[in-house]
Amino acid sequence: MLTSMIEIELPTTENITITEDTLTVDLSDGRTISVPLAWYPRLSYASPSEQNNWRLTGKGYGIHWEDLDEDVSVEGLLAGRPSGESQTSFRNWLASRNSPPAA
Repeated sequence: MLTSMIEIELPTTENITITEDTLTVDLSDGRTISVPLAWYPRLSYASPSEQNNWRLTGKGYGIHWEDLDEDVSVEGLLAGRPSGESQTSFRNWLASRNSPPAA
């Protein structure tokens, strides 16, 4: 029996929109993917200016938020994968945001 591999070409990100509860990504193939913002806790806890401070990475296959140290890939969105960050890591990140700056 012969098995052939199907090559799937991933679309790239065209634009993103973040609402109170949703991350929406417009893709180059015309699709729009919306996922719960709760999938990405750092984005959920970010200010609107932090949420809007994003850039495309990997020729549009990823989205990066510098202020939040958060990355989301098109592949992960299409696969339905939420953030893989551990609760401990997220709690540490959240605590560091609430700490006064070091003198």
